[in-house]
Amino acid sequence: MSADVRVGDWQAVGLVANREINTRVRSKAFRITTAATLVLLVGFTLVMKFAAGGSDATVGVSGGSAALAAPLKATATSIGQTIDTREVTEAAGRSQVDSGDLDALLVGDGSKIVVVVKKDIDEKLRNVLNVLAGQLALNEEIKDLGGDPTRIGQQVAGAKAVVEPMQPPYDYNGQQLVIGMIAGILIYMSLLINGQAVAQGVVEEKSSRVVELLLATIRPWQLMAGKVLGIGAVGLLQMLIIGGVGIAAGLATGVLTLSVSTAIGTVIWLVVWFLLGFVAYSLVFAALGALVSRQEDVGGVITPPLMFVILGYVLGISILPSDPGSHLVEVLSIIPLFAPTLMPMRLAMGGVPVWEAGLAVVLVVLLIPALVWLAGRIYSNAVTRSGARVKLRDALRAA
Repeated sequence: MSADVRVGDWQAVGLVANREINTRVRSKAFRITTAATLVLLVGFTLVMKFAAGGSDATVGVSGGSAALAAPLKATATSIGQTIDTREVTEAAGRSQVDSGDLDALLVGDGSKIVVVVKKDIDEKLRNVLNVLAGQLALNEEIKDLGGDPTRIGQQVAGAKAVVEPMQPPYDYNGQQLVIGMIAGILIYMSLLINGQAVAQGVVEEKSSRVVELLLATIRPWQLMAGKVLGIGAVGLLQMLIIGGVGIAAGLATGVLTLSVSTAIGTVIWLVVWFLLGFVAYSLVFAALGALVSRQEDVGGVITPPLMFVILGYVLGISILPSDPGSHLVEVLSIIPLFAPTLMPMRLAMGGVPVWEAGLAVVLVVLLIPALVWLAGRIYSNAVTRSGARVKLRDALRAA
């Protein structure tokens, strides 16, 4: 009479997870992709550091136009541009425009805008100069009427529209938007790479018949759960390394000026949504991967759920930069299918009501037990069937 060699439920899950962690962490692919991503991220941070603070254009002023330097800067600032000025002689200025050291050169007596460029003028710079030209023309009319252009200019500059919002708006700054996009990219790449790794691992064991040996000592759901937890732990480790180093580099170089607490909060939400999204989608990928026996067929079976991951990411990076308060994204970010990619972006940007963030988490948490049951049933009934692709309806039937 043979002895029962089965181990405890969670002990078996732990053994499978530990095997996946050891195998993948020691793999060259894990080390290379992590190192390459870190190099790109730190390099991007340094580029942003050196690029930050630069002006949109450098304009030379000569002769009488030198008096326009201050009004030019003020006009540029009023319409969201930054212009540096450099006082030069007209001859030197023309030479610098020709060599590319100056974007443009103002010449003349300063009563009107006369600008010298090499070939064509940048549209943003043209807009600034047109606004300044209009101000100069208005000043001349005011003088002809006996008024004081300086006093009237101050009054006009101080006149602002009074805005009365019915609800207090949330002020999104550029850094929050960037961090939101980075959060979305990290979640998207983690789900895409590690989620597919689960399906590919299932097919690899199935095609090599290793699964039959493993199922001699553990149950199918234990094997599936261990694989999901193991690969998820490796993906989480990789994301923490990349996210932590990226935020640390941004804070150290001054590219990010957010508070440390805000940065830590972003990392915590990334971890939460990676875990929720990975567990939910990986259960589906593991179940669908069990339907096929060849690696070439993996893409076909996991494409439908994968499209929700891709669609959520694409909607986020397409809509949120121009419309952070989009109602469409707000609604979709609560739906479990899209929440793992959209909600982290919104949370990183800030301004998400507590009830929305809580509801999104609760809905995904409630969905996971249903996915465990459904994925476990499909996996158990399909993982030992080799050869032709198993139909989904057959896998859902009791073995």
